[in-house]
Amino acid sequence: MGLIDRRMGIFLAGLFILTVAIPVGNLLIDGKPVPSYLVSLFGKYLCYALLAVALDLVWGYCGILSLGHGAFFALGGYAMGMHLMRQIGDRGVYANPDLPDFMVFLNYSELPWFWHGFDMFWFACLMVMLVPGLLAFVFGWFAFRSRVTGVYLSIITQAMTYALMLAFFRNEMGFGGNNGLTDFKDVLGFNLQSDSTRAGLFILSAIALAAGLLIAKAITNSKLGKILIAIRDSESRTRFLGYRVEEYKLFVFVVSAMMAGVAGALYTPQVGIINPGEFSPANSIEIVIWVALGGRGTLVGAAIGAFLVALTKTLLTGWLPEAWLFALGALFIFVTLFMPTGVLGVIESTLRRKPAPKPTQEASV
Repeated sequence: MGLIDRRMGIFLAGLFILTVAIPVGNLLIDGKPVPSYLVSLFGKYLCYALLAVALDLVWGYCGILSLGHGAFFALGGYAMGMHLMRQIGDRGVYANPDLPDFMVFLNYSELPWFWHGFDMFWFACLMVMLVPGLLAFVFGWFAFRSRVTGVYLSIITQAMTYALMLAFFRNEMGFGGNNGLTDFKDVLGFNLQSDSTRAGLFILSAIALAAGLLIAKAITNSKLGKILIAIRDSESRTRFLGYRVEEYKLFVFVVSAMMAGVAGALYTPQVGIINPGEFSPANSIEIVIWVALGGRGTLVGAAIGAFLVALTKTLLTGWLPEAWLFALGALFIFVTLFMPTGVLGVIESTLRRKPAPKPTQEASV
């Protein structure tokens, strides 16, 4: 099967139409049929879709149910947020050219060492992928070599993101504490509040999603992908065949974490804030629901699931905010019991189902 199969081709074509239609409707048509807030909202959905693809790569194809992918997403967001904070300079409330406002408020005398270099965009982009990738490498090195699998692995990934959330809430960590990083002004000299910048970030998010899908598809279609599926279906048998299972799992886990970091980096300037709440274990569980709803092990289905759940969340939290969590739990139970292949699987099975041929009457003799 080629890199772009029918399923992938249809999704990428739809993504291209969306990528063209939304900026055109916001920037070029009089009356703005697509308001500016919708550009940022759909840009956020695209970031969620990339995050879902990242999780589906490890869960759907390698059997690693990670409940800590929210941590990789948040770390990528913080890396970009640190660059955006450095770009504010003396335009902050305290007009300090070197220290962000929260550091002045907390009586920092100098910039912490780990903030150096984030004034350069290329360095921030490198950290967006390197920091989540390094955390995934260290975590995976110990977990996979210790042969931690199944629910135990899921629990320790959730413990990892919870520990990071508690750490980032502390003011002395140097990341803004409870308030996080916010009040961004511009990126590469472009005002983040302008419609053209919003549209540009939306287009970049769409390109990142398409690239993430193609990278994940290339991995899963290769010989490596077949080994990952073998590990998912029977890890012990794959190990007995002579494959170094932990190395394959470590590789795909690191790649997935880096993709999640890119999603977080694109998310931060479009939302305008990044805080420790993004590390919440509940966020990582919600990502699992996206993938399960769309269709585990399909990549495209994971992206669709992220869109559907995010859109439903936006609508319900506006109409019935107290009912959202109940609806989310009910949705997950319904999908688990009645739609094990997800929305994409149901759609494809319906399209494949052909009507039964009509009975023909034999000619009378």
